Order: sequence, then C-alpha cells, then structure tokens
Amino acid sequence: MVTIYDIAKLANVSPMTVSRVINNNGNIKETTKQRVENAIKDLGYIPNSAARSLTSKKTRILSLILTDITNPFFTKVARGAEDKAMEIGYQVLLSNTDEDAEKESEYINMILSTRVDGVIIAPTGDQSLKEIERLRNQNIPVVLIDRELDNFNGDIVVGDSYEGSRKLVEHLIELGHRRIALINGPSNISTARERRRGYVETLKLSSLPIHDRYISEINYKQDDAKSVIKKLISLPKQEQPTAIFAANNFIAISTIKALQSFGLSVPNDISVVSFDDIEPIDSFNPFLTVASQPAYSFGMLAMQLLIQRMEEKESNEPRKIVLPPEIIVRKSSTPYKK
Repeated sequence: MVTIYDIAKLANVSPMTVSRVINNNGNIKETTKQRVENAIKDLGYIPNSAARSLTSKKTRILSLILTDITNPFFTKVARGAEDKAMEIGYQVLLSNTDEDAEKESEYINMILSTRVDGVIIAPTGDQSLKEIERLRNQNIPVVLIDRELDNFNGDIVVGDSYEGSRKLVEHLIELGHRRIALINGPSNISTARERRRGYVETLKLSSLPIHDRYISEINYKQDDAKSVIKKLISLPKQEQPTAIFAANNFIAISTIKALQSFGLSVPNDISVVSFDDIEPIDSFNPFLTVASQPAYSFGMLAMQLLIQRMEEKESNEPRKIVLPPEIIVRKSSTPYKK
C-alpha cells in the first residue's frame, strides 16, 4: 500500500509537505505542489478519507434518503443531487426506505453511528419528524425533499401538489367529465393530502358533488389498484366514474393495468390522469396525461441548499423552494362520451 512517505521520497519533499498538499493546508510553492501531485498520480495513491475527516472534522460525504429509487421521479432526483454534490467536491450515500418507517429509522441510526456532513431526506410520513429531529439534535443539517412535515423548521424543496392536482382535475372537467375518482396515496404523507385538497376544492369550485366512494387510498409504491377498480366498476352504470385521477405514476400504471384486466380500455371507456410522469415505454399505451415535476431540479436545488447550510457560519432563516409542475396532455384523457 502506498503511503505519504513513498510520495515524499519520490517528490523529494517531507511527509509534512505531502500532508499539506493532500489536505490543501498551508502556503506551498506551486512547483512543489505540482511535484507532489505528480508523485501521487504516478504511485496511484488514494487518500484515507477517514483519517482526513478526523483532521478536518468533515467527511465530505452526504446522505440522500429516498422512499423509492425505482420510481423514475426519485431516480431523477438522485441524479440531480449527485451531480450537484460531485460538482462541489462531495460524495453521496444513497439510501432507499421503500416507504417503510422502520427502514427509515434504521438508516438514520446508521447515519448517527457513522459520519456524514448533511442529509437530504424524503420522509416516509408524518412520523418521520421524530427521526429527523434526532439528526438535528446532533447538529447534522437536514433538507426535506418532495414532502413536508408539520413543525419542521428547516430547508425544503417541494412541488406544488395542490396546484398540479387542480389543473389535472380542471382538465378532466373541461373534457366534460363529472364523475371523477381519486386514487390517492396514504393520508399521512403531505403530497397525498395536498393532492386530495386540490381534487376536492376543484370539484367544489365547479359545483360538482364530493363522493366518498370515489376517493380511495393505496400505497405510493407499486401497490395493486385492482380492488379499488373493482369497487368503482361495481357501482351502478350511471354512478361509475368516467375519469380517474391517480395521485402518482405507479398508482396510474397499476390503475390502467387493473382496468385492462376487467376488459376496460383507456381512454375509450375511462380517462386516466396522473401526478408525476413515467419513462416512455413502447409497449405501454396510452401515454399518460400528467402533472410532470422537474425531478432533476428537486435534487440539484436540495443539494445546493444543504451545502450552503453546512457552509454558513451563522444560522439563517429556513428556506423553502416550491417547484411548479407542468401539465402534459397525452392520449389517456379524452372528452366524455355520453
């Protein structure tokens, strides 16, 4: 294993000079620095990050905790966060909670038992506040992403779930739909609450009734919508919904598959719209009408906030960035046919 003594010998400098170059400490002549860096490159030396962190009290490692990395939205969030971190000289440790509060707690235990400089987290639900406060009590900066928590006094990057939902439901109403169902995520998650609020208030503003039988909750993560669809199509014909608002992309895919399993066609028999986009799939038709969020920007901006927060010498007021979704109309929503 190559050591700083090997580098010092090849560069004809002291081990202390090598250490200063590696840690970017002290005033060193440019010619000397270049000689040491050339020796490091020639010998293939990799600095011991653990030892460096003991000296600098910084690991330059950040934790990104997401709820479902298989979801294209969070995949792009991760890429945005990683690209920004690498640009500024940080590395990212990615954790996937699978929408599981216990798994989330285990990852936070791991973070507390190791060393990271900061954390970006998409909470699994309202109960996450207690876990996140454990990090903040250890002076670990935390930025929330995608989901809010009541009484969290910190930085956050979220989408406008309320406004995106309003626009999707308005789109269906403009197409002539009056019986619109909502298949939502769990109510202990802020995005689900905001999407329901947007759905309910838009129906009210259009003087349309709110029916509990049209509103259901399933898991955001690849849950099966078949039982929900079965109940909806079991209603009398004149009461069956003519359109469905799916609260995220995985719910939308599950919804369309369930409808197809009952012999129903989208959009010929029923229209479907979704919050969050999916990756184009040649075999999956129709493409969804969606409220598409700038997922890459979520990750990039959250990472930027986190690094700024870590480098601040004084604590400033919490910052909140709200990113608007873009409504993209495709084949899955068509005018209501009487």
